[in-house]
Amino acid sequence: MLKSVGILLVAAAILFLEVPPLLQKNYKKELIVFLILLAIGVGLGIVHSLGKSIPNPIDLLTFIIKPIHDALTSYTRK
Repeated sequence: MLKSVGILLVAAAILFLEVPPLLQKNYKKELIVFLILLAIGVGLGIVHSLGKSIPNPIDLLTFIIKPIHDALTSYTRK
């Protein structure tokens, strides 16, 4: 629980430092992307700090690409 609070405090500090310049320069698209990526990072950090397993993105890519690879290799063997 204390780790989660620490992650949130660090995220708040990052917001405090990074958001005002983006607003002053009127970089709205960059601000949206920044906030989305920060939210993803904070969420994954909290999940990891609670001891939960985070799936590896390579597993998803393997799940998608392996059937395509197998179909192409079996097609070229004929």
